[in-house]
Amino acid sequence: MADVTKATAVQMDGGAKQRMAAAMQKEELKNISQEAQRATEAEQQLGLRESFKLYPHAIGWSIFLSTCVIMEGFDITLLGNLFAYPPFQKRFGVLQPDGTYQLTAAWQAGLTNGNQAGQIIGLYANGIIAERLGYRWSLIGALALTTGVIFIIFFSQTLVQLLIGEILIGIPWGAFQTLTVTYASEVCPTHLRAYLTTYVNLCWVIGQFLSMGVLRAMLQRDDDWGYRIPFALQWMWPVPLVVGIFFAPESPWWLVRKGRLDQAKRSVLRLTKRDAFPDFNADENVSMMVHTNELEKAISAGTRYQDCFKGVDRRRTEIVCLTWAAQHLSGSTMMAFSTYFYQQAGMAVDDSFSMSLGQYAIGGVGTVCSWFLMGWFGRRTLYLTGQVAMFVLLLTIGFAASAGRENEAAQWAIGSLLLVYALTYNCTVGPICYSLVSELSSTRLKTKSVVLARNTYNILGMVGNVMTTRMLNPSAWNWGARAGFFWAGTCGLCAIWSYFRLPEPKGRTYAELDILFEQRVSARKFKTTAVKPHDDSNDGPSDEEVAEMDGKKP
Repeated sequence: MADVTKATAVQMDGGAKQRMAAAMQKEELKNISQEAQRATEAEQQLGLRESFKLYPHAIGWSIFLSTCVIMEGFDITLLGNLFAYPPFQKRFGVLQPDGTYQLTAAWQAGLTNGNQAGQIIGLYANGIIAERLGYRWSLIGALALTTGVIFIIFFSQTLVQLLIGEILIGIPWGAFQTLTVTYASEVCPTHLRAYLTTYVNLCWVIGQFLSMGVLRAMLQRDDDWGYRIPFALQWMWPVPLVVGIFFAPESPWWLVRKGRLDQAKRSVLRLTKRDAFPDFNADENVSMMVHTNELEKAISAGTRYQDCFKGVDRRRTEIVCLTWAAQHLSGSTMMAFSTYFYQQAGMAVDDSFSMSLGQYAIGGVGTVCSWFLMGWFGRRTLYLTGQVAMFVLLLTIGFAASAGRENEAAQWAIGSLLLVYALTYNCTVGPICYSLVSELSSTRLKTKSVVLARNTYNILGMVGNVMTTRMLNPSAWNWGARAGFFWAGTCGLCAIWSYFRLPEPKGRTYAELDILFEQRVSARKFKTTAVKPHDDSNDGPSDEEVAEMDGKKP
């Protein structure tokens, strides 16, 4: 009898311990939920001006890391515009019947697509490496690799050697494309996310402008150093970036996903300036990240590539991939080959480089304008309106090309329309894409979602590069500016997709977006649907479940 009584007591003690543990878990989750709710309300009430005052360090670090994209924009634009650069054409091109030199369309596509292939490899690898090592060390490793590969490009004597260098340098570029926009979206609050993520597009434009300026300055040279000097200038970026990134704070969201909550709190403290807001609570801010992470785990527990195509995340993956793909499908490839495009439309070499230089300057102005337009119209409206406007401009370019290359007025009209197109693109689709992709993916799958989206862009870019070089090259299809008709068609299809499938994330926290996707809210109703992401009733086991653990009913 004593043994039975003792066993019963042990069972009762075990049941009591189980109930106590469950109750403590429920209480802990309830506290986290309440802290998360307070942090969410405080963040939403900050406003834009207050967000700038509280997060100046986050803004500074995000801007610094985005400098990696300036370097990449410089390199990519350099290659595309060298196709129109006389010393490069003479060194690597084929003599034409008119006495000029041209790279064949096959090699133009091969060099650009080799670079794109390297980026695809680098992106997929980075999606795994960054999740394991963090954003800082992944970027530092990519910059170190870039420094070594530049030697291959600089000393290339043949197109094959140059192709190998372009493939290899594309691998670290994959890290820059992913981590800069992901870092910006994770270290900044809701009201700053759109500005810091679209700033990445401005970095692209700055890099393109610098590259074009260097080439324009080299036009007077007729030797190999005319293109070797621009290649050598690529070495000026990696070392200072490595030093700065080493001292940068890690993304607190990544640290939360790794369960390193103390480090996440220290990172939040480094990213904020609490003197301006003494009431700011770093613990509550981390609790918001923890609660959002747990919410996403409940919706979709995985963090692998295949999890991007399961359940709710399948829709999110479709949206971010096609949002980034629309950059190419809207005709932006014509801007990438703008100098070559202008020359094939009939402009002189000096004029073509000057027009491209003006194009990138206008692109920078457009990106700054997008920051104001986003505040007035939101992401979805601006993105869709831009696509419709570019559709009209591309059609007009195609019709203007019908006047023939001998019509000088028509060629300058085409050049002017392409500048207007560049302004429209960089006010809308160009920068807004970065904001949409970073905000509409879940935080647990953000890096991999951005990788898939960017690789969709790169794959389409490879197809677009092959087609565009053949459209413009006089030894191939020789369409010239009539290529505007083709890109107008794809741009129109993108506008139709955006109307039905693209949601509006403006002013939403990540937890709110998770709920909206989980409830399968229509894209056109995202802006108006009310949600409560930190509802206490959703946290932990109920009182009935706690009682049932001991075989009782309340």
